[in-house]
Amino acid sequence: MTGFLVKLQGATQSERLEQVASFVGEDASGSFGLMRGHARFVTSLVFGMARVRYLDGRREYLALPEAVAYFEGDVLTLSSRRYLRDADYSRISRRLRDELLQEETQLVEIKHSLEQMERAMLVRLWRLGRDQEAIT
Repeated sequence: MTGFLVKLQGATQSERLEQVASFVGEDASGSFGLMRGHARFVTSLVFGMARVRYLDGRREYLALPEAVAYFEGDVLTLSSRRYLRDADYSRISRRLRDELLQEETQLVEIKHSLEQMERAMLVRLWRLGRDQEAIT
């Protein structure tokens, strides 16, 4: 029995998982599974955990902050800005939580910085408008 190939593509890394027996992921309609011989298929995975089972019985988990899944010719391509891969569910869950908290902190800092720039721009525009009124 032969399996199928999973190509993982992130912004900074890529991997090939060979001899995969099944893949279970989740899109907006719910959980779904893929096996060798499945018809061509494309969907957008929601944020969360996917599961890969190999022909030899091993299992691995993939943490994906959203991804595009494309299956054709016994090749599943998962494209995401990043992903985590681990055989231990508890460990990958902790890593996902930690990385998400770090990313959320960075997003809050970026939002704060953008708000400061917006305020500074509004003050400058207000002053320019006031100066124009003084000239006329």
